[in-house]
Parts: sequence; C-alpha cells; structure tokens
Amino acid sequence: TNPGFVVRISQAGLDYAHLQGITILEKELTHVKLPDISGDFRIRHVGKVHYEFSRLDLRAFHLPYSRISLVPNVGLQVSIANAFADVDGNWRVKIHFLRDHGSFEVSVENVYIKINLKLGNDAAGKPTVGTSSCSTRISKVRVHFSGRLGWLYNLFHSAIESRFRKILEGKVCDIVAKSVHSDLQPYIQTLPVTANIDAIAGVDYSLVEPPTATAQSLDVAMKGECYSLAQRSAVPFAPLPLTLPSDHDRMVYFAASSYFFNTASFAYHEAGALVFEITDSMIPKTIDFHLNTTTFSAFIPQLEQMYPDMKMKLRLSAPSAPFLSIGPGGLSLKPVVDIQAYAILPNSSLAPLFLINLVSNVSAVINVISGHIIGNLNVGR
Repeated sequence: TNPGFVVRISQAGLDYAHLQGITILEKELTHVKLPDISGDFRIRHVGKVHYEFSRLDLRAFHLPYSRISLVPNVGLQVSIANAFADVDGNWRVKIHFLRDHGSFEVSVENVYIKINLKLGNDAAGKPTVGTSSCSTRISKVRVHFSGRLGWLYNLFHSAIESRFRKILEGKVCDIVAKSVHSDLQPYIQTLPVTANIDAIAGVDYSLVEPPTATAQSLDVAMKGECYSLAQRSAVPFAPLPLTLPSDHDRMVYFAASSYFFNTASFAYHEAGALVFEITDSMIPKTIDFHLNTTTFSAFIPQLEQMYPDMKMKLRLSAPSAPFLSIGPGGLSLKPVVDIQAYAILPNSSLAPLFLINLVSNVSAVINVISGHIIGNLNVGR
C-alpha cells in the first residue's frame, strides 16, 4: 500500500545522529560482556601450550573515528577506525606438566571494524535489523601477564599477542552479530507503531515496506493512518502515491499526504466529534452581537413573535467527513456544515428554529519565505 507519511534521512542527518550518539556508544561498549577464550597453540622450543582467558573486562573502548553511512539496497554501514581498548582478565596456562594462573592486561590498538546493517520490517510494520556482513582488523595487541610465572610467559609475548589478535578478530564480529540479534533487534521491537492523538483518535505509523537506502538518503515509508480509539473501522478510500523531491541538502525531510488528514477527518466524524455548539456566553463581550431571537428576528421576523427575547444555541455538525485535496495549486477543502438553531426555553429545553445547510469552498496556497511558512486562504460559499 502507499504510505501516508514518508521520512527521509540524509547523510547529514545520519552524521548528526552519530555525533549525538557516539559518547553514549562508548559508555555502552564498556558494558559488553566478552566471552571466555580457550585453545591451544605451539611455541618453538617449548611445545604445545593450552590457555584459558576468563572474566574478561572491557575497561575502556575509545572511538576516535567512526561513521554511519548509507549502503544502497541494504541499509546502513557502521565503520570504526583507529579504535583502541583495554581489557583485563584472568589467565590459566598448561605447558606439559606445568600449570599456572594469574591475571593479565591487554591493550588493543588500531581496531578497524565494518558492519553492514540490513534494515527491514515485519508483518506488524515494526522495523527489523540484522547484520548482513562484518569484517574486523586489529593492527596491534600488547599483552602483559602477572602472576608467579608471569615473567616466563612475557618472554613469549610476540607469539601470544599474535594469537590473541587473531582470536579477537574472530570474536568481534560474533559479538557484534549477537548484540544486534539479542539486544538491538529486541529493543526496536519494543518501539510503538501507534500513538494516541487525544481521547478520541490515534495514529498508526507502522512501516508499509522496508526502509529504502540509496547513496544519498534513507526513506522510511509509514502508514500514516488515523483511526478511532473506540472502534477501528476500514477506511473507505486508499492512499495516493507519495513521493519526495530529489533533495538531500537538509538532514531530515518529512512528507504527509492528504490520506493522513482525511483519515483523521474520517475518524473524528465516525466518533461523532465533529459537532460543535455555540451559545451566547461564548461570544466575546467586546463584540456587539448577542445570540438570541431578538437579534435573528431581523432576518426571520417570526422568531420574535414565537419566542420573544430568548437566548439561542447553534449546533454545527458535519453530515459527512470533510475531504482535503493536495495538489500543485495548494490545498482545497469543501466542507458541508449543518447549522441547527435552537431557542433555549425557560425550562432549559430546546425548541428547534431553523436549519441551514452550508457548503464552503476553502483553498489555500502555502509558501516558505525566509524560513517561515506563509499561506493565503480563500473561503467561498
């Protein structure tokens, strides 16, 4: 189906979001739980070494350069370069009959990571995200062992550091994929796709298709449908195609079609909310006009004879939902309004006086001048 809303996020918008989020990301990365590592390798003149690294604690993770960019037909790419981290943990080593354990410190430098995030939507219109590809490269790892025989293992630091670098390179993408699947995806599944406008109506902004990524922007097409909270019924009209101009200079673009406004009109009409009452007490005191039979007898002389000097009430209602059209020439609306007039009797009951059926033609031309929205409104009957 065609969307009622479209949000376009340009590369400039992604850059701004990245700038705001990078500090939070660095803090959150320190809470990432690293898995225990174990395995075997050989050291020349020593032989087979079995190792275990446990209770790994990522004390710091710094991202001096990172970027979120667009990947056409996929979604987003997160690139990290020249990152560095400090890791603490416990080690346990077995060499032939010799066993030992202690603590260690690892300094990881010049970390390069590229992650492609595939964006989509599920049957409920909620966004989905997954890793479509991931690559990691670590240029330098420094390991320092502490313990009874820590000095011995520090002699073989080059072999151990090389092994540790390969282990980390293999683990990073696994950790990223698991975090996206176990943390990010469940989180975005909790994001609502509906919201209440007021006590009468709500709006549905679920995704009608996967987000579309190009080299310049990310377009998110949403349902943009208003509905009655009391009882949601099918809308008797379909959304028209909605496209955005090929503009990418701003950070965010937002488009709303007439479908959104007309579903709002339909929802409020179905809920009986398009009924308004006007009484004399609502007219400002500064206006020399009173809502009573004496005033209206100038137009209908019989009123003063039948209901002399009685206050009146006007009830405005729409027999059908007003329909808004949006075109190159601007906005146009042709509302039909029934105006029922009543006389308020001494016992507070209402006596119907007359009914006016009013058909109006409302059009508006909207422009943006110096950053301000300027509109010209024309009303005809």
